[in-house]
Amino acid sequence: MNAPQGRPTDHVDGNALAGPLSELFAVDVTAATGRCVNCGRTGPVAELRVYDRAPGLVARCPGCGHVILRFVRTPDSAWLDLTGTVSLRVRLPREEGRG
Repeated sequence: MNAPQGRPTDHVDGNALAGPLSELFAVDVTAATGRCVNCGRTGPVAELRVYDRAPGLVARCPGCGHVILRFVRTPDSAWLDLTGTVSLRVRLPREEGRG
């Protein structure tokens, strides 16, 4: 990656996310805990209300009905919109040697 002339590079490109994100999405995301941006309700993704009568999936908060996530799969891509989620916590197995 080349920096603009005379300017140092203070970042790397999005390829640096490949490893961390592959680890995150290699787990069962339905066991993850999400928090609704609208009402603040926290709970497992498995408790969301999922509507599948559209071109994709739309998951709503069981507390307030706000859209938490949208997922659309095309032949060559997957689109994931988490705009309605404040955070998503995924428990990962402990690495050997870490406390």
